[in-house]
Amino acid sequence: MNIPLYKPQEPTRHATPFEWIGSEEKVRELVERFYDLMDIEPGYAALRATHGSTLENARQRLFWFLCGWLGGPQHYTEKFGHPMLRARHMPFAIGIQERDQWLACMDQAMGETGVDEALRERLRTSFFQTADWMRNTPR
Repeated sequence: MNIPLYKPQEPTRHATPFEWIGSEEKVRELVERFYDLMDIEPGYAALRATHGSTLENARQRLFWFLCGWLGGPQHYTEKFGHPMLRARHMPFAIGIQERDQWLACMDQAMGETGVDEALRERLRTSFFQTADWMRNTPR
């Protein structure tokens, strides 16, 4: 699912959300904070449980994915081809609780890493659409 973050008629100072967020360094910071929070915050326990014993692989893949999804380097597709997000996540039970914890954790990480509020709002909307589409259990 490809959800554009910009409408062509909207004026902006940035060519892409990747540039707006601060390029690879900032995407890396966001991803690291996201997984750190998931690992330590009790409110994200159900989400953390879906990730197995280590988060290193997930950290790297989300970083690669977000770089491309935000309009930057296509690291993920160069390594693995099309993301096929829903298909790749089917082995994991993703319900409303996991969706909501993922969204809350990402929003907290965006806040703590200083993502610009206007971009953060756009990302919240896009992340919700994608996360809701990823659900594969009714609960």
